[in-house]
Amino acid sequence: MSNFTINIQGTNKPGIIKFETNKFLTRHENYEFNNIDEAAKSPLAQQLFYLPFVKTVYIAQNFIAIEKYNIVEWDDVQEEVAAQIEDFLNKDGVVIKEDADQTKNVPVTVYAESTPNPGVMKFVANKKLVLKTAEFKNIDEAKDAPLAQQLFHFPFVKAVFIDSNYVSIHKYDVAQWEEITLELREFITNYLQDGKEVLKAEASVPQQTEASTHPANPEVSQEIKDLDDTSKQVIAILDEYIKPAVASDGGNILFDSYNSENKTVKVILQGACSGCPSSTMTLKSGIETMLRDMLRGKVDYVEAVNG
Repeated sequence: MSNFTINIQGTNKPGIIKFETNKFLTRHENYEFNNIDEAAKSPLAQQLFYLPFVKTVYIAQNFIAIEKYNIVEWDDVQEEVAAQIEDFLNKDGVVIKEDADQTKNVPVTVYAESTPNPGVMKFVANKKLVLKTAEFKNIDEAKDAPLAQQLFHFPFVKAVFIDSNYVSIHKYDVAQWEEITLELREFITNYLQDGKEVLKAEASVPQQTEASTHPANPEVSQEIKDLDDTSKQVIAILDEYIKPAVASDGGNILFDSYNSENKTVKVILQGACSGCPSSTMTLKSGIETMLRDMLRGKVDYVEAVNG
């Protein structure tokens, strides 16, 4: 069994629903099928067209979007469709019949972007790389992350953090960015253009990196359900207000714990944020202040577990 899970997401068009998956469906292209004949290369899309209300099927890296005819309402059928897609995927059904040459020469661009941490550079791609964040401190931790493992072959690479569409690289002081940035950017670009795997589907990510409430991650969702109300509020604030800003700097922040006795929140900093000279100020003047203001009387201090 492939252990696919489906998360139903609405869109800004009422006739279209997205069925997000917890694993990649296709890594290189997006597809649109308007009828069962057009879907000849997609057994999954062909199966969906047997549903009389299916008008158009879109398949992207980690979701299937379906546009329906008006003969039904999504509220009446979306759970059934989600179950059908999940069953198909978990029986190892073929999503797209890809030609051998489709895995080569994938159009990819990568650019380098500095971060507040002088020891970390962010390499941003024009495509989704992973569906979950991952941080690796050495080559052993990267055994299920082929891209990170290859990056550790560079002697100046100290740590690798991978998020949705970028790789943050923490270097040793032996090299300067102006000496190695072009080399790293070209390596990552060529690696992705060759269609190579970034993170294996079965990868066990060190220090579970995503305390997300995403329904497609039932184990983590259950852990969050078991937390106290203040912890849930802290996680919601981090997800909505803090993570986007931190991600733009090439890092990530995770909830670790909340102590109601001393009103202290502990967080984990990753990527560019881990070890960043400005991270302490960010914690105190930014995150701590926000949590104090939004959760008055419940939070007084914020500490970084590994910042």
